[in-house]
Amino acid sequence: MNATPAPPHPVPSATDQDRVFAALANATRRELLRLLRDDGPQPVRALAEHFAMSRPSLSEHLKVLREAGLVSERRAGRQRIYRLEAAPLCEVQDWLGPYERFWRAKLASLGELLDRIPHEIPDEIPHEIPREEAQ
Repeated sequence: MNATPAPPHPVPSATDQDRVFAALANATRRELLRLLRDDGPQPVRALAEHFAMSRPSLSEHLKVLREAGLVSERRAGRQRIYRLEAAPLCEVQDWLGPYERFWRAKLASLGELLDRIPHEIPDEIPHEIPREEAQ
C-alpha cells in the first residue's frame, strides 16, 4: 500500500513566531490555553468564570490568542465558542528542542561530575563556629 507523505508544515514567519511567543508571555493567556486544553472548547462565559477581570479585558486576551493562531472561534447563536489550536505550540516545541537538548547534556555532565566526587559526610558537624575562628 502506498501512503501519500504528509505535506511539510509551512515554516512560520518571524512575525508569526513573535505573535505566538508574545501571546505565551502572559500568564492569563497561558491559563486560558490550559483551560481549553483540559476542558475542551468553551464559551467566553465559562472561561470568564475563572478570572477576576472584565469581559472586555478577557476578550482582548482571547483576541491576542486568536491572532497568534493559538485558539479558534466559532459562533453558536449568541455565544462565541473558543477552541485550542495546538499547531503553533508544536512549532514552539520544535524551536525549544535544541535548548532542551543543550540543558539535558549540561545536567548529565554535572551529574557525572557529582558522581565522581567522594560523598563522605563527617561524623560530627559543628553547630557553631568557635568565637576565635569567627573573628
